[in-house]
Amino acid sequence: MLNETGLRFAWQEGYGAFSVSPSCVADVQQYIRNQSEHHKRRNFEEEFIDLLRKSGIAFDPKDVLG
Repeated sequence: MLNETGLRFAWQEGYGAFSVSPSCVADVQQYIRNQSEHHKRRNFEEEFIDLLRKSGIAFDPKDVLG
C-alpha cells in the first residue's frame, strides 16, 4: 500500500502476546539478553509456532505468518 508520500507502508494485520509468571521474569530477561545468539539456532517463525503449541492455542500455520 502506498501512503500519501508515495512510500510503501502498511501496518501488520495481527499480533501475538504472551504473559509471563513473575517467577519466570529472570528467565525471560536472560532469554532477551541472549536472543541474537538463540536465533542463530532457531528462527522467529519456528519459535512463535512452538509458543502457540505450548500454550494450547489452535492455529493454522498459513494464517500465523502470512
